[in-house]
Amino acid sequence: MALRFEILGRFNRARAAQLTLPHFVCQTPLFMPVGTQGTIKGLTADQLEEIGCQIILGNTYHLALRPTSELIDELGGLHKFMNWPRALLTDSGGFQMVSLLHLADITEKGVTFQSPVDGKPMLLTPEESIQIQNKIGADIIMALDDVVKTTITGPRIEEAMHRTLRWIDRCIAAHKRPHDQNLFGIVQGGLDPVLRDICVRGLVDRNLPGYAIGGLAGGEDKDSFWRVVAQCTATLPEDKPRYVMGVGYPLDIVVCSALGADMYDCVYPTRTARFGTAIVPEGVLKLKHKAMAEDTRPIDPQCACMVCKNYTRAYIHSLVTKDAMGSQLLSFHNLYYMMQLSRNLHSSIVQGKFPEFVCNFLQKMFPKGDIPEWVCNAMEVAEIDISSCCAPFRYIQATKVQSNLNEDEIQAV
Repeated sequence: MALRFEILGRFNRARAAQLTLPHFVCQTPLFMPVGTQGTIKGLTADQLEEIGCQIILGNTYHLALRPTSELIDELGGLHKFMNWPRALLTDSGGFQMVSLLHLADITEKGVTFQSPVDGKPMLLTPEESIQIQNKIGADIIMALDDVVKTTITGPRIEEAMHRTLRWIDRCIAAHKRPHDQNLFGIVQGGLDPVLRDICVRGLVDRNLPGYAIGGLAGGEDKDSFWRVVAQCTATLPEDKPRYVMGVGYPLDIVVCSALGADMYDCVYPTRTARFGTAIVPEGVLKLKHKAMAEDTRPIDPQCACMVCKNYTRAYIHSLVTKDAMGSQLLSFHNLYYMMQLSRNLHSSIVQGKFPEFVCNFLQKMFPKGDIPEWVCNAMEVAEIDISSCCAPFRYIQATKVQSNLNEDEIQAV
């Protein structure tokens, strides 16, 4: 395996670790910004290093279409191509089964896509996905899985889970660079705890370098979301990294970290920036609002990023949706926020102050104590006492929910 995962600190389920990859030594929990085609829109590699970005995610499907994996390979791999010295992760292309379903036909052989570039059919098999990712050269590569929206029910969920297990063996067999690229398997099974358990155990039997929890953040209710994460993290190996795919809301990351997850990715911080929205400890700040037009404060007075040090809300308001500089400044701030959140999660666990960090985080986001019930329930399972920042009635209600679970149900989550 081309990684080393060393746990440096714990608080109940939560853990802080050092993840050593071929191109970088990372501290977890960590958030990975999405650079679909080898770039984070509007930011340079130097800026990403400046804010503390550790791993960038690239999209296999899009890179294979343009500029092509062959060209990237000829030019020395994606690290050299995009001038990024730190770690990279490439997804398998499987997510496009959901996001581009109207262009895809899924069979046991693989996925046939209609190219959005020229309309020609493109077959992506597990073998082809791995071959493309071997050429791209990321530190972590993802197995091709059969992705189904969690809002779908019925036999399609079970079919996708079993196919994901069959495809992982084809991915392993096709992987030609196991000494410098780490192949992660992806847990599927929808919201069905039995199917999730079968998939987890099947993947663990393959002894992979790391494991991802897939098929979430696709419209399911939050109570179902956290329970799937809790179930999977409770069963996955302690000595391997756990990656919850597609998660980018700060609250979700804090909850998942409390439940024992380590890695996250999402387009949210940069996409929401392009719509004029900043991420702040209280939630979000919409810079397009007229109230921002004469506001001379920084986005977040407590933020140490270059944007908050140098620009006012009024200035950014004058730019958003009108000038590219507006989305660039907000992307910089939002990603700085996510990197700082990652650092704070890591240090608070190492220092034994994780409950204090969680309570402080929740108090800023929910100053009235109206913390969502799903968060209260998840924290109860994670054994994090948030009673000091939770409205009394809501906390008592969440405690009752947990006390009504029987022992088998508690073990399941």
